[in-house]
Amino acid sequence: MVTDAEWTRIRRGLRFGQVFEGTVVKVPRPGVIGIFVDIGLSVGGFVDALWLSDEIEDWPAEGTVADFKIFWADGRQQIRLVPCDSRHLRNDFTAMVERVRPNWSSDDGQPVPDPEPATSYE
Repeated sequence: MVTDAEWTRIRRGLRFGQVFEGTVVKVPRPGVIGIFVDIGLSVGGFVDALWLSDEIEDWPAEGTVADFKIFWADGRQQIRLVPCDSRHLRNDFTAMVERVRPNWSSDDGQPVPDPEPATSYE
């Protein structure tokens, strides 16, 4: 885990749609959770099962080296990715993106914003 300051510094170098070559390091529950990807940064990458193929055998296996692009980054110290290879994506990927994140294509190339500060509920 990195410090908040380091996470902010890393984020400032990231852009939506930026492509990383990564290695799938863990597939904890195929078909359920998603996959963890090492993209060579001090924070990990993650592909949510929502974006992966409905056919588990089409998911990239542990040890697979492939290209992944930045889809999202929030306050968690993790970069949310999607595979660049359409074989690994759900069949209705484009329609799902339109429902879940309709502005994604216009965000392509835009900087990933700084994380929102934690909200205190005192």
